[in-house]
Amino acid sequence: MPEISHRGEEMPASPIRRLVPLANEAVKRGLKVYRLNIGQPDVPTPPEALEALKKIDRNVLEYSPSEGLLSLRKKLCEYYHRFNIDVNVDDIIVTCGGSEAVLFAFMACLDPGDEIIVPEPAYANYMAFAISAGAKIVTVPSSIENGFELPPVEEFEKLITPRTKGILICNPNNPTGYLYTMKEMLQIRDLVKKHDIFLFSDEVYREFCYTGAPYISAFHLPGIEENVVLIDSVSKRYNECGIRIGALITKHEKLKKNVMKFCQARLSPPLLGQIVAEASIDADAGYMLATYNEYVERRKFMIDSLNKIPGCYSPIPMGAFYTVAKLPVDDADKFCQWCLKEFEYEGQTIFMAPASGFYTTPGIGRDEVRLAYVLCREDLEKAMKVLAEALKAYPGRTI
Repeated sequence: MPEISHRGEEMPASPIRRLVPLANEAVKRGLKVYRLNIGQPDVPTPPEALEALKKIDRNVLEYSPSEGLLSLRKKLCEYYHRFNIDVNVDDIIVTCGGSEAVLFAFMACLDPGDEIIVPEPAYANYMAFAISAGAKIVTVPSSIENGFELPPVEEFEKLITPRTKGILICNPNNPTGYLYTMKEMLQIRDLVKKHDIFLFSDEVYREFCYTGAPYISAFHLPGIEENVVLIDSVSKRYNECGIRIGALITKHEKLKKNVMKFCQARLSPPLLGQIVAEASIDADAGYMLATYNEYVERRKFMIDSLNKIPGCYSPIPMGAFYTVAKLPVDDADKFCQWCLKEFEYEGQTIFMAPASGFYTTPGIGRDEVRLAYVLCREDLEKAMKVLAEALKAYPGRTI
């Protein structure tokens, strides 16, 4: 039998999706499964987007330009200008979701053996994309004890080597919901400028910031404009994960030319998705406000509920729609599997993502899970009740 690639062997399985077969089996057994493992919102897509999809009047569904439709890129410029992000159409390359933007950024910026410094816990697929590029993720651990605030800049400095090509942040953060402060962003800026490395900034959750402080983009940081590679997606803000439209944004001319080679190789981003995304940018302000308020309410309910369960602790996330919670269990991976394979409460169970999959440092996060508050309030109430009952019944509980 032929051997598969070492790269494929090293590629980590998704902590978000790898328990899906167990969840599917639970459904087959007749259980109601509350899926808090994945950032798939249940909020409706904007009506403007759905209308645009219904009214597509084309005889041919043709390739779009490899860099994306000009009309969409113009609309995206209008959108970014609302956030004081000074970009033009030539700075924007439309991608097949934010995931492809990260992958293309790594492929275009990094050579095999190059290193990227990432605060952990971090979105699990960053590791997969780095492996695809032959690069190495070097992590700086943050702690649930202080709400996952950015580790001291000195910790980043210690990790910089001749192979360091960049720092990657997600702001607001997935999986923790942490929102970086201006002080933290300026410290990162200074480090990027000092060592002349890239700053990869994943900002797909910018609409979901729950503090009075202004949203801070990497493009707001003066002096590193050509070092910034911004990653974006319409999936979360418009509740349309399935259309697979994202963007890679940079002012680095050589990088843009490099990225375009990969874009041309995959031909074009989805035509129908781009049409829907363009219409979404004109979504009524009331839609965006209602979505934001819905997450504010869900966040408060979930965090309050978690912290009332004996032995549980979750810091208050200040952005996105996730939280990482510490549970009174011996092993969160085993607990999440047990919930799907062996536990039920009144015909229900819960699907969570073990937080260990968001860390690369061995042994960290073994008693933590990531929870996405993407279900309606009624379902969240039931899910939190199921979690409380599961923790009472779990054989490996630690209190």
